[in-house]
Amino acid sequence: MTDKELHRLSRKELLEMLLAQTQENDKLKEELRRAQRQLSDRRLLQENAGSMAEAAMRLNAVFEAADRAAQQYLENVRRSAEERTGTK
Repeated sequence: MTDKELHRLSRKELLEMLLAQTQENDKLKEELRRAQRQLSDRRLLQENAGSMAEAAMRLNAVFEAADRAAQQYLENVRRSAEERTGTK
């Protein structure tokens, strides 16, 4: 809208335009807040995904070590039993 057209508008029309622009501005601000929240949530998920993967790898190593220790213990118990009974 040109300056000339704006000067021809009544006060009421100008106020209505201002109100419409204010409402549009508020709507866009809320959309921006929502988008920023979603972006923040995605970043948090990405950070946690890396942390969770690292934790899973560490837990896997712990379980593997526990499994090896259990196998070794069972092997020692088997050998001990064989030595006591004299069989192999």
